[in-house]
Amino acid sequence: MISPEVLVVLFSLAAAATWGAADFGGGFATKRASVFSVVIITQAVGLVLLPFLALYFSEEFPPINGMFWGFVAGVAGSLGLLALYHALSIGKMGVVAPISAVVTVALPVVYGAFNEGLPAGHQIAGFVMAIAAMWLISSTGEKSKIKKQDLVYPLLAGVGFGIFFISVDLFSESAVFWPLTVAKVSAIAVILGFALLRRSATVPSKDVLPIIILAGLFDTGGNLFFALASQAGRLDIATIIASLYPGSTVLLAWILLKEHLSSMQWIGIVLALAAIALISL
Repeated sequence: MISPEVLVVLFSLAAAATWGAADFGGGFATKRASVFSVVIITQAVGLVLLPFLALYFSEEFPPINGMFWGFVAGVAGSLGLLALYHALSIGKMGVVAPISAVVTVALPVVYGAFNEGLPAGHQIAGFVMAIAAMWLISSTGEKSKIKKQDLVYPLLAGVGFGIFFISVDLFSESAVFWPLTVAKVSAIAVILGFALLRRSATVPSKDVLPIIILAGLFDTGGNLFFALASQAGRLDIATIIASLYPGSTVLLAWILLKEHLSSMQWIGIVLALAAIALISL
């Protein structure tokens, strides 16, 4: 039998790998299709897959509070995504991505400390290294002054993603597939509403559609793995490790697209591996 301490690390690593692959595929697709179209279709893939899995595994409907937290997860996650995209459109990635990543993990870590107590000393050290790794991996190496207006949307994005992680933890004890289905429904409703207001959604071409669907499968897999991780162990450990998904994205870009990785990003990847080792002890 695998211990819960090991399971939470394995599931979180799987979430990081699949979310990173989803971002890689989604990012590639947005170069040839509208961002709103890509996000809506990736969420719709989960909306098709998750109920099927719920019926296949005969998962019972959770209590109403479980479905409520699924709804909250979808709304918070989608608003976080919209805030992140807006921040990236008006600011610099080297500022936006690291700030949103740090805020994302800060909320679940604080929540976990109050709800489950402080983790072990070596795990706290691992958390610090992981946050540093996120910052380095997400940074582009650009030197720029950070203005107050550059912080608002990254902070909002981080809060949205942080609430998503906490909400998943709150429903994962009773069920996984049905609450995630509700999360997909609410996410599609929010993003579709913004797309209609901005008239930004267009039908993607047939050649890019398979890439979007694949990204949707990876995104759904990441959600499932994270829900299982939070079910198996501490939320702070699950969140910290799963939030290392930018490492998966940049490695895929390096391998498949031959993109250059800066020395800071390589240091971040090494720090991430060291952080995982410390957290897993």
